[in-house]
Amino acid sequence: MSYRITGNTGEWEIVVGLEVHAQVISNAKLFSGASASYGGEPNTHVSLIDAGFPGMLPVLNQECVAQAVRTGLGLNAQINLFSRFDRKNYFYADLPTGYQISQFAHPIVGEGKVLVDLADGSTREIGVTRLHLEQDAGKSVHDQDPTRSFIDLNRAGVALMEIVSEPDIRSPEEAGAYLRKLRQILRYIGTCDGNMEEGSMRADVNVSVRKPGEEGYRTRCEIKNVNSIRYVMQSIEVEAQRQIEIWEAGGEVDQETRLFDHVRSETRSLRSKEDAHDYRYFPDPDLLPLVIEQSWVDELKAALPELPEAKRERLEQDYGVSRYEASVLTAEQAVADFYETVAKGADARLATNWMLGDFFAALNRTGRSIEDSPVSAEGLRELLALISDSTINGKIAKEVLEDMVETGESASAIVERKGLRQVTDTGAIETSIREILAANADKVAEYKSGKDKLFGFFVGQTMKAMKGKGNPALVNEMLKKLLSE
Repeated sequence: MSYRITGNTGEWEIVVGLEVHAQVISNAKLFSGASASYGGEPNTHVSLIDAGFPGMLPVLNQECVAQAVRTGLGLNAQINLFSRFDRKNYFYADLPTGYQISQFAHPIVGEGKVLVDLADGSTREIGVTRLHLEQDAGKSVHDQDPTRSFIDLNRAGVALMEIVSEPDIRSPEEAGAYLRKLRQILRYIGTCDGNMEEGSMRADVNVSVRKPGEEGYRTRCEIKNVNSIRYVMQSIEVEAQRQIEIWEAGGEVDQETRLFDHVRSETRSLRSKEDAHDYRYFPDPDLLPLVIEQSWVDELKAALPELPEAKRERLEQDYGVSRYEASVLTAEQAVADFYETVAKGADARLATNWMLGDFFAALNRTGRSIEDSPVSAEGLRELLALISDSTINGKIAKEVLEDMVETGESASAIVERKGLRQVTDTGAIETSIREILAANADKVAEYKSGKDKLFGFFVGQTMKAMKGKGNPALVNEMLKKLLSE
């Protein structure tokens, strides 16, 4: 069912396109040898090129080009063997040259697509218009002095991939799903870490509204530099409602750039929206057109890791997990790798249940991620092996896992140290059962007269007598044998 917002004059449809700026993972910047790492003291990762000194010529970083191609391949997009860098001209304090080196008419990556999974189990295909490389600007700091602003050029020249979607998104949920899937692909490939809180992935959100069935698009507004998926979804809702109120009041929506204030839950006008001609694009005279070989693209494609969608389908086939379970297990590559290490040496269903249940719960409880888990994949596999061979039961295993998380000890070491091993001595089990049956002769008689529910009573009494260490399979087998005598 399509998403609609109800106004005073009926229902409205949202139309959204996203421009995602993803920082390229590389050691150096796009056109200089300065460090591209996050953080550092202000203006310590700056070369003469980044600072815009006269006579300094840019030199293209090949690894950044490779990362853009890898990303395009991950998006099932057209890789353009010919592309070109252009100058995008505008003046701002944190842009020392007065222009940004970007790509306009000839981007390195053309049309592609992203398949997203929605909460109701359905899927949507969101088109990608293009991906182009460009350099980031610096950062203006306004809160350190009451009368002055400061400029930090550490980010100036850092390589960005701008990934532009088609206006195919029709709800805040779809926008969130698209961003999550895009970030997942980038992380799997290793081209962007997707840390929105550090600014290495952020989105410009283009929003317009129209009546259901209406042809074409109405005026859109761009919400600039939204740095979390939750805020992207909220900003769409808020901006769409603002535009609906304007149209229903008989007004016209102005094309402009706006900012989202999540505290007040509103968007505010920043400036009138520029068109391409306002930036006076022209080919950068200091950079030759970029021409790459198809053979190089093929090499990069052959070296790509297994992508999320393919991994999800393989987990379903190889381990018998459901689509939902596979989606959770492949959300992060580290989680998928952890799971496969566990499942390859254990019962797959047992591995799935423990990963999605007690293990994830333990990580959440301790505020840890899979990368800094105190329990390794091999350690969890060992714990599951102890369950499978009846050394311990599921209840005891939960206790052992808690100890593993707290101490980092192996499962077998904890079982031995705490004496948790189940008793598998048939003689000891038989002795305990005979004593219990003798002490409950009346219940034995009732059981034999047809009260099968009493079987659970005998099991409980036996396990209690053995302090929970009896092998459940042997207890059940022995009870059936002795009760039939």
